[in-house]
Amino acid sequence: MSTYERRSRLPVEAPEAYDWHARDGAFERLRAPWLDQHVIERAAGIQDGRRLVMQVRLGPVRRRWVAVHRDTDPGRSFVDEQVEGPFRRWVHRHTFRPAASGCVLEDHVDYELPCGAAGRLVAGPSVRRTLANLFAFRHRRTVDDLARHAACAARPRLRVLVSGASGMIGTELSAFLRSGGHDVVSLVRRTPRDETEIAWRPDEGRGPDPASVDGVDAVVHLAGASIAGGRWTTARRRAIYESRVAGTGLLAATLAGLEHPPQVFLSASAMGFYGDRGDAVLDEGSPAGCGFLPDVCEAWERAADPAVDAGIRTIFLRSGLVLTGRGGALMKMLPALELAAGGPMGGGRQWVSWISLEDWLGAALMLLYDERLSGPVNLTTPEPVTNREFIATIGDVVHRPERIPLPATAIEVGLGEMGRRMLLDSLRVTPAKLIAAGFPYRYPRLADALRLELGLLEGRREEPVARSRAT
Repeated sequence: MSTYERRSRLPVEAPEAYDWHARDGAFERLRAPWLDQHVIERAAGIQDGRRLVMQVRLGPVRRRWVAVHRDTDPGRSFVDEQVEGPFRRWVHRHTFRPAASGCVLEDHVDYELPCGAAGRLVAGPSVRRTLANLFAFRHRRTVDDLARHAACAARPRLRVLVSGASGMIGTELSAFLRSGGHDVVSLVRRTPRDETEIAWRPDEGRGPDPASVDGVDAVVHLAGASIAGGRWTTARRRAIYESRVAGTGLLAATLAGLEHPPQVFLSASAMGFYGDRGDAVLDEGSPAGCGFLPDVCEAWERAADPAVDAGIRTIFLRSGLVLTGRGGALMKMLPALELAAGGPMGGGRQWVSWISLEDWLGAALMLLYDERLSGPVNLTTPEPVTNREFIATIGDVVHRPERIPLPATAIEVGLGEMGRRMLLDSLRVTPAKLIAAGFPYRYPRLADALRLELGLLEGRREEPVARSRAT
C-alpha cells in the first residue's frame, strides 16, 4: 500500500471550501488540462453513492475508471473510492480543517498498483511524479478560484447567459461561474436538452426567445467561427465576419428590447482590432489598424450598438492570446517544440500579447461586477514578450531547446494570410483599464502560466507534453 498527501491553506473557511467542491463546475475546474480523460457519466454533487465514470489513457491504452463518493461529512470531508479502474486500490479523502485564517485542504490518497511488487518497481516512481504534478495543479487552481470568488462574496450571485459555451473558453467560463455559485444558461444552436440551455439560430436570423432571457443579470457573448480554422478563403472570410457581426447584432437587439435587460453585456472582440503595429504600445485608446482583422473587430464591436444605446453597460473583450493546456495556439505549437525543432517565427522580433486562462476568467468575473468599466477592455498580461522570448520560454518550461527558426516565407506559403496575421503581426498591447482598476493578476509571468497549464509545477514529466491532451 502506498500513500500520497498534499496540504494547502485556502483563503476561505472550511464550509465554503467544501461547498465549492460540491457545486457544479468544480470537477471540471479540477480536471488537469494535460491528461487525456473522457467523462462518460457524472452525477451532480458529492453525496454518498454519486458516481463518476470516465475513460483515462495510460500510455497507449484507455482504461475505464469508476469512482463513488462515500463517507460525506458536509463542511468537513468526503471520500472518492475507485470501484473499477487501473489501480488495485484507490481511496482519496478530501478534508477541510479549520485554521486561524481560512482553512487547510488536505488530500490523502491510499493506493495500490496492480501486479504487486513488480508494479511498484516498474510504475511506482512515475505514478508518484504524476500525482505530485496533478495535486499541485489541483491545489493551485482551488486556491486561485476561491480567491477570485471570495473577492466578490459580498455581491449577489448572477444569472449569466453565455453564447459559445461549448468552445474552449466558454466551457471553462461556465464551469468557473457555476463553481462560484452563479447560475449559467447556455445559448445553443440545437434543441435544448434541459432548462440550462436556450435555443437561438443566428445563422437563420433568429435570436433567443425574449421571454426566455428576460431578467438575466449578465450576458457573455463568445460565439464566432474560429479565425485559425484554415486558410482565409473568400468563404472562410465571410464565415468569420458574419458569425461575429450578425450574431452580435442579433443578440444585442434582443437584449435592448427586453422589459428587464441585463445589467452588463460582455461581448467578445480581439486584440486583432489594432492590427500589425510593430513596437508601438497599444492601449484601449489606440485607433484600429488596417486590414481584414481590424475591419472585422470594428464591425463586431459596432454590432453591439443596440445594447449600448439601450443603456446596457457593454464591454468589448479585446483578448490577447489565451494560454491553456486544453487547446488553442499553445497546444498547436508544442509538437514542434517536443521534437526540438521549434524556433522563433519570422525573425522573432514581433510582439506577442498573451494572458493566462486563469487571469482571463478572473478578469471576466471582475468585469461582470465593476460598474466603473465599459467599452473596450484589453485582456492581456502587463508583460508582453517578443516571439523569440515566447518560443524560448516554452522550450525552457518543457525542457526542449529551440533550434530551427521558421522563416516568414514558410509561414506565408503554408498558411497564407491567416498564418501571417496570426503568427507574424506584432501587437504590443497593454491592459491599461485592468491595471487602473487594480485587477490582481495571478499569472503575469509567462513561465508560471505555462507550468500551471502544462502540468509542470513540480518539475519534469516523463511523457512529452504534446502527446497528452484533455477531451
